[in-house]
Amino acid sequence: MNNYMLTLNTLPENGTELKVDLLNVKKASLILRAINHKLRQQILKLIDESGKITVTEIYVKLRLEQSVASQHLAILRKAGFVKTERDGKYIYYTVNTERIEDLNKFTNSLLN
Repeated sequence: MNNYMLTLNTLPENGTELKVDLLNVKKASLILRAINHKLRQQILKLIDESGKITVTEIYVKLRLEQSVASQHLAILRKAGFVKTERDGKYIYYTVNTERIEDLNKFTNSLLN
């Protein structure tokens, strides 16, 4: 048995099995958890209001330790909610609006 696939009973309407890709479910849950955090929501809002911002500006404005800001930014970046752009020695963060739109579509589809 594949540990990443859940197979449910045969569906009577068409005689096929219903399969759930548990690896994709786990990945999706990590993405949802990335944005379902108050501090990360504050960071996203600050980035959005600023247009683009450095990690230094983020931790100063939110009164965080640099390591805390960096850890949360890494989670947001891994989930695709923020993008980075290097300009010389500075790395600027921007909101990935396409990803946020995808998130809204996904959550709306789950709730409808």
